[in-house]
Amino acid sequence: MATNGAPESGAQRAEGIGAGYQVVVADDDVLLREGLASLLERTGFEVVGLAGDAAELLSLVRERKPDLAVIDIRMPPSHSTEGLDAALLLRQELPEMGIVMLSAHVEVEHAMDLLVSGGRVAYLLKGRVTDVDEFVDTLERVGRGELVVDRALVGELVAAHRRDDPLAALSDREREVLMLMAEGRSNTGIARRLWVTESTVEKHVRSILTKLPIPTGEEDHRRVLAVVTFLKSR
Repeated sequence: MATNGAPESGAQRAEGIGAGYQVVVADDDVLLREGLASLLERTGFEVVGLAGDAAELLSLVRERKPDLAVIDIRMPPSHSTEGLDAALLLRQELPEMGIVMLSAHVEVEHAMDLLVSGGRVAYLLKGRVTDVDEFVDTLERVGRGELVVDRALVGELVAAHRRDDPLAALSDREREVLMLMAEGRSNTGIARRLWVTESTVEKHVRSILTKLPIPTGEEDHRRVLAVVTFLKSR
């Protein structure tokens, strides 16, 4: 890599915003690919290769070892996850290279595969590329080792977490009761801890067992399953 994965000093990079960073751009849309290359060159980055598919991307990156790779998630031949698959492979081979993934749509499941690999990664919707300052800032931040996630994706991740949270249906008080159940406290012990009557605790416990996605049956067994559900959600 031109900078071994590290950004240049302010003096060294005064000639341009992205000066010191070599970039490969991979997108099967020739207009977008050429447009991104032109934008990057104008803002001081050095574009060292353009790729129209995943195979060409892998070959270019392995040969040139750039500081950054801007990659479309969906590429030929099937336009499914070829770009992402190539990015995951390159992350293993060149962990110091920054990767900026582009997608036309929010794809939470696909994005998570790469985001969990750590820093030097960004996930952007293609619509964000039209904001030149934001796009260039993202590349700068990835070059510094940061993780950048499109705000639309963040919103989708939060919503997905809420949908998948088995405790989402519980009230704050029911969560407190369930937490104390997980600590091994009896209804009497929970009542003393929360300064409520034991009958109130029993009502909360019945509500918890009704709301959580656990099978019906013998109540003591369901109480254990409720605690297991709580622990898994932590």
